[in-house]
Amino acid sequence: MKPLKKARSAIALAASCALMALAACSGGSGSTPKGAATGATGGGNGSDSVSVAMVTPSWIMPISAPGKTQGENGIFRSLMFPTLYDFTLEGTSDYHIKTERSLAEIPQVSDDGLTYTIKLKDLTWSDGKPLTTRDVEFWYNLIKHNKKNWASYREGGFPDNVAEFKVVDDKTVTVTTTEPYAPGYFIGNQLNSIVPMPHHAWAKTSDDGKVDPELDRSEQGAKDIFAYLTKASEDPNSYATNPLWQTVSGPWKLKSFVPSGEVVLEANDAYQGEDKAKLKTLLFKPFTSDDSEFNTLRSGGIDYGYIPAGSIAQKAFIESQGYTVEPWYGWSITYMPFNFNNPQTGPIFKQKYVRQAMQHLIDQQTISKVIWQDMAAPTCGPVPQRPGAAGSLEGCVYDFNPDKAKQLLESHGWEVNPDGVTTCKNPGTGEGQCGEGIDQGKEMRFKVTSQSGFSATTKMFAELKSQFAKLGIVLDIQEVPDSVAVSQACKPDQECTWDLSFFGSQASWYFPVYASGQRLFATDAPVNLGSYSNPQADALIEKTLRSSDESVMKQYNDFLAEDLPVLWMPNPVNRVSAFKSDIKGIHPQEPTLGMYPQDWSR
Repeated sequence: MKPLKKARSAIALAASCALMALAACSGGSGSTPKGAATGATGGGNGSDSVSVAMVTPSWIMPISAPGKTQGENGIFRSLMFPTLYDFTLEGTSDYHIKTERSLAEIPQVSDDGLTYTIKLKDLTWSDGKPLTTRDVEFWYNLIKHNKKNWASYREGGFPDNVAEFKVVDDKTVTVTTTEPYAPGYFIGNQLNSIVPMPHHAWAKTSDDGKVDPELDRSEQGAKDIFAYLTKASEDPNSYATNPLWQTVSGPWKLKSFVPSGEVVLEANDAYQGEDKAKLKTLLFKPFTSDDSEFNTLRSGGIDYGYIPAGSIAQKAFIESQGYTVEPWYGWSITYMPFNFNNPQTGPIFKQKYVRQAMQHLIDQQTISKVIWQDMAAPTCGPVPQRPGAAGSLEGCVYDFNPDKAKQLLESHGWEVNPDGVTTCKNPGTGEGQCGEGIDQGKEMRFKVTSQSGFSATTKMFAELKSQFAKLGIVLDIQEVPDSVAVSQACKPDQECTWDLSFFGSQASWYFPVYASGQRLFATDAPVNLGSYSNPQADALIEKTLRSSDESVMKQYNDFLAEDLPVLWMPNPVNRVSAFKSDIKGIHPQEPTLGMYPQDWSR
């Protein structure tokens, strides 16, 4: 399974976009790095730099804040402040850890499955000070005492599930959990969040204040330091001039930063890791739209950009301009939540046969091929398919079958009206009746909130609207710039106006390497926007967090694939990358959306 991004884990998606997805310049959900130009003028001007199309980051502190989990922020921070462990879906390394990029050795797990021993590599900060376990403890103390202000916090998760955090020596720390977990889950979805932070430079509460070696070890001290660092991170105008952000542990340092504009990074010459930067500078450049980025790409004015889905027919022309064009597949799924708590339509969505009928009306295979021009593949369930898998329905529970959809509705008391609106003819909870909470004459009319700014998405919903109308299911499509913002989870007694929501134009959710669903589909999960709740699903999700048996993940996937907590939708590639053919080291592009420009050279 494919858990993506550093912990963008995401919903991410547009909503919180994982922890590791690249962000689209349109500001929508999902991830998509955009091209940038080398040098202030935007064109490639030498062999020691590369420009990348990328939304301007808006958060620099290596503790993600709610609302600041967009992919561009994760990439930006990781280049200067990498997580303790980096992961890859490639190969068969222990726990999918990419050792050459990680700051610590592969953790050792005790026989009882409770204690994880972490040993740091011999590395230094950019100011020459050694990176030690005090820097790991510093991060942990701030997280522990400010967890509700940490975007990755989930009640019961890290750090609630840590019984003891113990510094053994300058290079060794142990983390003991409150109960045994599947090591793949705990390492890939919990320890993956740890980012060593420079205690010797940041353990203070004001710009002019002195570093207090013990301050973060008290609750109030940790809160005061966190407040200070948060305030500094909320001021992007000072990112390039604030000394705080110049003490880094990654292969890159910040050289210049223009809010809503260009960002320039330079190689950290003091970096001692195995993946030392080969280039001297890296420029992130934002664009106001897909069209403006693509026009720059067509003119050769950017080194690393992308081809929007609606322009994929121009692939050959872009290649003729000296670019390599390559789909960037993601460890992701795409879906459309039902609002189960909408007092008007929620009772309809709670009927499984209705969800099944609607899924049978989505021709994922044809939509992927025709509308997304082969740059999407069907989503079959909560666990991603192999990145780059052929766009078939193999493994999907539901095929495209309008006849089956009609039979499901009619056999449950609905009068199907292809010339108007299908209505409940036989209310009640018995056999052949519409179901609990559905009155006679209730219409199948739903408001769909979707992303604007993506031509393929607009065309897809035009097709769905037409197909659903053939069975009298009326979809009122309303496009908005941020469909997640207007589709927040509703409490049963709230005034809820949305019925279905789509934010998957660049995938709805990217996973860490371990694709568990506790943040998406568990009852009251933080990004369970539709308020889906099923005790059996909860039990299976919990099982995936604690069992190392690979069959457990399959059981979880198979149950939710069939139960339909959401409508499974075609999953687009993260983006179609286009990069100058003289740039080496970009391929292969990591499905977890990690970006590693330190590997690039030209």
